[in-house]
Amino acid sequence: MTDVAAKDSLTVTDNRTGQQYDIAITDNTIAAKDLGQIRLNDDEPGLATYDPGFVNTASCRSSVTYIDGDKGILEYRGYPIEQLAEKSSFLEVAYLLVNGELPTKEQYDAWVHEITYHTFVHENVKTFMQGFRYDAHPMGMLMASVGALSTFYPDARNISDADNRHMQIVRMIAKMPTLGAWSFRHAQGKPYVYPDNDLGYTANFLSMLFKMSESKFEADERLVKALDVLFILHADHEQNCSTNAVRSVGSSQVDPYSAVAAGVGALYGPLHGGANEAVLRMLKRIGSKENIPAFIDGVKDGNERLMGFGHRVYKNYDPRAKIIKKSAEDVFEVTGTNPLLDIALELEKIALEDEYFVKRKLYPNVDFYSGLIYEAFQFPPEMFTVLFAIGRTPGWLAQWAELVQDKDQKIARPKQIYTGDRELTFTAASERWT
Repeated sequence: MTDVAAKDSLTVTDNRTGQQYDIAITDNTIAAKDLGQIRLNDDEPGLATYDPGFVNTASCRSSVTYIDGDKGILEYRGYPIEQLAEKSSFLEVAYLLVNGELPTKEQYDAWVHEITYHTFVHENVKTFMQGFRYDAHPMGMLMASVGALSTFYPDARNISDADNRHMQIVRMIAKMPTLGAWSFRHAQGKPYVYPDNDLGYTANFLSMLFKMSESKFEADERLVKALDVLFILHADHEQNCSTNAVRSVGSSQVDPYSAVAAGVGALYGPLHGGANEAVLRMLKRIGSKENIPAFIDGVKDGNERLMGFGHRVYKNYDPRAKIIKKSAEDVFEVTGTNPLLDIALELEKIALEDEYFVKRKLYPNVDFYSGLIYEAFQFPPEMFTVLFAIGRTPGWLAQWAELVQDKDQKIARPKQIYTGDRELTFTAASERWT
């Protein structure tokens, strides 16, 4: 073995046999298949890794999003999230994620025109959504209607054609706000509002949500900007649960609508998309600033849970939380201050100074303030995750497009460790039941 090979490899000794193996290290990872050569004999399967939840397993190579959790860094295609939130728009960020580079003015204008043109959905989709019960959860409606789009665009199955992929991506980014807004109106028993293509992406979404009898709905520009920033912050986040679901289902070479519907389903779960709702419940239960010390003591004693702090990836202040805190202030200038904000600010102040939380690296995450903003918009808690899904759609699609063009990818089929019985003898029911 050369010096270079020795430096870029891992030498493993199997203590069962005493045999040594050299395993190549690339990008600070080893290929799981290389462990398969480690075995007791040729008749037995090779060594495999056991990693529930993929806590230390890379499933793909990706150039979409970079995260350094220890340093609190989040970048889309190399651009810091702070710069994108301040200087960009959601549709420009969507273009960046999907296409890998920032658009020229001509490219951006064409992109916006395409998405604006495709905001309408087939009237049968409207009929489909009207068939849900009056109390149907908006996320359930969104998941079903996104999946249903695959039946309206059967050409979407031609995933090997680049132009076809582009068209489906445009359609989905364009139609997600329409589907999300209609699920909101459905729960309220209000008539669905069609897209207003004179408005920008986020302003149009707010119009479809809240327009009543006025001929033209005009949202406060500060609210439009705040929601646009929230969409940017949620646009992608590397290989999270829902993105992994999109990639896993997409690995079967299914159409992108079905793959994204799987992502919506994953986001539906309370451990993924429902965290900001849990923060609101916590703040309401605390009730006032005077009750915070007792609550903090309860957290330390294991009797309470501090929601909106800590993250599976970030071991530092979530960069999105700093941005969203500023957006919250802008929103409350329009809507008036939510009394829960005072509790949140005091809770954050104490947690950032208390050694118990500092030692455990429990910093505010993106969910800590987003629920307060959504509530200020007068969204019911069940809509919070729909807003998350609309923002995450470009990221899901960028990851899906990357997947289908990645020659290393295969249909997802993880190994298992079997723990059940073996080689039992079957007895017919007529003998077992006598």
